[in-house]
Amino acid sequence: MTNSRASYEVPRITEGGRVGPVDSSLVPRFCGPATFARLPTLAEIGKTDVAVLGVPFDSGVSYRPGARFGPSAIREASRLLRPYNPAVDVSPFAALQVADAGDVALNPFNINEAIETLEGASGVFAQDNTKLVCIGGDHTIALPLLRSVASVHGPVALLHFDAHLDTWDTYFGAEYTHGTPFRRAVEEGIVDTEALAHVGTRGPLYGKKDLEDDRRFGFGIYTSADVFRRGVDEIVDALRDRIGNRPLYVSIDIDVLDPAHAPGTGTPEAGGMTSRELLEILRGLRKLNLVGADVVEVAPAYDHAEITSVAASHLAYEFISWYAGNA
Repeated sequence: MTNSRASYEVPRITEGGRVGPVDSSLVPRFCGPATFARLPTLAEIGKTDVAVLGVPFDSGVSYRPGARFGPSAIREASRLLRPYNPAVDVSPFAALQVADAGDVALNPFNINEAIETLEGASGVFAQDNTKLVCIGGDHTIALPLLRSVASVHGPVALLHFDAHLDTWDTYFGAEYTHGTPFRRAVEEGIVDTEALAHVGTRGPLYGKKDLEDDRRFGFGIYTSADVFRRGVDEIVDALRDRIGNRPLYVSIDIDVLDPAHAPGTGTPEAGGMTSRELLEILRGLRKLNLVGADVVEVAPAYDHAEITSVAASHLAYEFISWYAGNA
C-alpha cells in the first residue's frame, strides 16, 4: 500500500479547461460526497461560471413541511447525471465551469431574517456575474432570489411553473410565505409585468378573486390542461412570444408535476404535467436569456424511490445546460 498524495486524488473529467465531475468510469457513483452531479465544490476551485446553491429552508410552508431536506436529496439523486446532454447537444460542464456552492444557512425560526440572509448571499453571486441554479427549500426563497437578479438586470421576466399561483396576499397575517412570493415581487417592482406567466396551474382556489388579482398583476396562465390539450410546442411558442429577449428568471415548484411524477412535495394536486412535458418545455425555451433559476418544494420524506428528487435533479441539469448553450 502506498501513501502518496496521488493515490488520494479524485479523478475528474476535464474538458475545455474546466474542472468537471468525478469520473464515474474510475470511481463508482455511490462513492464519495454527493455534490450536485459529482461536481467540484466552489471552495475547491475558487471561481465558477455557474453555481448550484442549496437553500434548505421550509419555514414558509402552509401544509406539509420537509423541503429543508430537498437540497441534500436532489444532490444524492444527481449522482447519475452525465456530462453530455444529447437533447440540446451541449456538454454543460465543458462549456462552462460549474460548481456546487454548498448550502446557505438560514434562520429556520425567523422568515424575515432568512429572506435577508439569502438576498445577501445570492446577491454576491449576482454582482459577480455568476449564474445560479438554486435548489430548495420552499417557494419563499424565490423572492430574495428575484431581488438579487433584479439588482443587476432591473425588473426581470418571470416564468413560474407551479400547481398554484403563489400570488396570495397573506397567510395568518404573514406577508412572506411560500404562497406569496410573486405578489410581493410585483409590489416591489422587481419583475416585468409585461412578461409574467404561470405554467401548469390547476386545482381548486379560494375564490374567483384569486384569478382576478393574478390577472391584474400581469400574469398569463397556461394550465396543466392547456399543456395537455394544446401540446408542448404551442405552449413554448406562446411563452417565447410573451418573454421576448428580456432577462428571464424561471422558478419551478416541483408540484407542477403530477403526484405520479413527483409525490415528494408538500402541497400535491392531481392532474399535473409529466416530467417529460416539463423537460421539453424547458428545452424549447433554451434560447431565451436566462439569468436565474430555482427548483423548489422537494420534500423527500413523502417521496418514493427518489422519483421527485430524480426529476428535480434533471430540471436543475437542464438549467445548467440552458446557461451553457447560451454561453
